[in-house]
Amino acid sequence: MQLYHIYLAGNFNANNSNFLIPFNLNLMKMKMLILLLLISGSVFAQQSTSAKYNFKDFTSIVNVEDQEKQYNEMLKANPIDPAKPSMYEEYRAQLAMGWLTKGNFERYWYYKNTRPKFNVLQFLYLTYALDNLFDANTNPGEVEKVSAGILEDLGTGALKDGIGRTQTVLEINAATNAQLGNTDTALQLLAKSSEVKDGMREMRYFKDAKSNYLNRYGVVMFAAGKYQAAFDTLSKAFREAESNPVMVNTFRLVYKKVKGTENGFEAYLKSLKDEAYHHCYKEVEKLYIASPKTTLDGAVPGAGGDGKMFTLFHATKPVKEVSLPDLEGNIVHLKDYKNKVLALDFWSTGCTPCVAAFSGFERVVADYKKDVFQMFVVSLFEDRATVKSFVKKKGITLDVLQDEENKFFDVQGTPTKIIFDPLGNIRFFSSGYAGSTDREYYKLKSMVEITKSRYKG
Repeated sequence: MQLYHIYLAGNFNANNSNFLIPFNLNLMKMKMLILLLLISGSVFAQQSTSAKYNFKDFTSIVNVEDQEKQYNEMLKANPIDPAKPSMYEEYRAQLAMGWLTKGNFERYWYYKNTRPKFNVLQFLYLTYALDNLFDANTNPGEVEKVSAGILEDLGTGALKDGIGRTQTVLEINAATNAQLGNTDTALQLLAKSSEVKDGMREMRYFKDAKSNYLNRYGVVMFAAGKYQAAFDTLSKAFREAESNPVMVNTFRLVYKKVKGTENGFEAYLKSLKDEAYHHCYKEVEKLYIASPKTTLDGAVPGAGGDGKMFTLFHATKPVKEVSLPDLEGNIVHLKDYKNKVLALDFWSTGCTPCVAAFSGFERVVADYKKDVFQMFVVSLFEDRATVKSFVKKKGITLDVLQDEENKFFDVQGTPTKIIFDPLGNIRFFSSGYAGSTDREYYKLKSMVEITKSRYKG
């Protein structure tokens, strides 16, 4: 197996150096993300999971309150050696991250002020927490303080960014400064965010990276009184599906300022969304597999740009012959869904773009209420406990199945999606993250609607 194929089969853990890599990244950024996995996984490699207290089990605990309880028990049983102040710092970093995710700033600072070193994965989750806190408009003053502290640590080298997330922290700090009335500072920080080298804003990897930026741009422009610039930017974002549901509130405020009234906003927004959906529909329609096939080797263009194709999966048996366990161990027979459009999306907990797509999927599932459509997200390579803990932590509502050995479709990379018509014929397959929640929604919705409309049952 070569390291830089479109995808690399397998899933990373301390004892296995094979992992799944999305094809839509250039070579340099692939290396950067591989480094992320190596660094974050090294903690597990250095510890025995048979010990009563170990970091792998600690991170599997769903609630940060329970993590803190175990941490205190560990301290009582094995106090920190004064000669080794860095002892347990990975636990303190995890607790800081967990409390920030929950929005408890006091507990975040309690652990952050012990100066633990955050590994790359912990840093990533810190930025996710800031994303969510900003989107929920949770205490902008505290979010500004936390993001400013992270920027300071990045500046001094106390914190390392190997994954291009400094850009995101700058955007959030800019937008919170705008909310707090510090307009000049906000404009400077926003401009600085676009000067960051190796930023990931344009890469379809992290959830809503570009649409989040456009939303924060709108917030800063609104605060600076540049209403038309904000209006034009957000209009284009929704028209081109570079958007997400959080942007609607920002756009509503901007629309009212430009038009002098909120009247007409919903109709205007709908027209932009309709345009985006229809464009996506036409693009997806080109991918429809007209000839009925219940088995298929799914191939996509390789990452090298040399015209060579890469086989993404091998569907060697009809889907009606596939049965997989859910997270409770119950066996689900896919033949039971023969009268519905069926979608299987293959993922792993370490696949960032996989999870990024889930919010768009959840919207499609909600649209159909399982009347004519069923979707399963199929976890590969990981044990049930790991996946179950992750699903609970992330609040994932999709139906999850497992193919721990990857034996049914021999998927070579994630995210990979396969759409079956009610007779079990493969009508679409695709890979990669669409780049925004709205575009992911439009893409899957189009696949379902096209499959439904062409089904001759």
